Amino acid sequence: MTAEDDGKPEAVRTAEATEAAEASEGAEPAETLVDDDGLLRTEDDEIVATREAVSAPGPDGEPVRASRRFPAVTTDTARPQGGGRAAGADAPAPARQWPLLTVLSMTGLGLLLVAFDVTRVGLLLIGVAMLTGAVMRWCLPSVGMLAVRSRFTDMVTYAILGLAIVLLALMAQPKPWLTIPFLNDIVHFTVRT
Repeated sequence: MTAEDDGKPEAVRTAEATEAAEASEGAEPAETLVDDDGLLRTEDDEIVATREAVSAPGPDGEPVRASRRFPAVTTDTARPQGGGRAAGADAPAPARQWPLLTVLSMTGLGLLLVAFDVTRVGLLLIGVAMLTGAVMRWCLPSVGMLAVRSRFTDMVTYAILGLAIVLLALMAQPKPWLTIPFLNDIVHFTVRT
């Protein structure tokens, strides 16, 4: 770090260093524009940085252009798609997370039923809770902390887990409510009792 870099914000120093590295490699830096919201965007409307990252002028007096490359050290984690609040900021915390609380309360009730020896109904409730999570992830634009990964991954994960739990609960012995003949054949072929 040189003496002239002491007064610059870290984001500007990082952008300058990245531009210098790109120039030394022969690559041209990405053309960026600051929009009305204060976001630094590329020509194809990709957000690169906020205005604070380019607020200090570079050595030539021009605003510093940020690089399109990812930083070497990550400082934050992106929120998953649809991970915003399910209710407004003025609502109390439980109301903002109602989708997650719905799934958790259904699952908790199912576990309570299993503990009191109403096993099949409790397991069915747990499976339905997972399927409800998949449906909410598909229908609602923001589900709060119920969003863990991308929308597609969450939906598939919740749906597969819910369907598997429901099917296994329906086929549980003794006196299964659902009988699938080819599964019995597979079990008898693999176990050979």
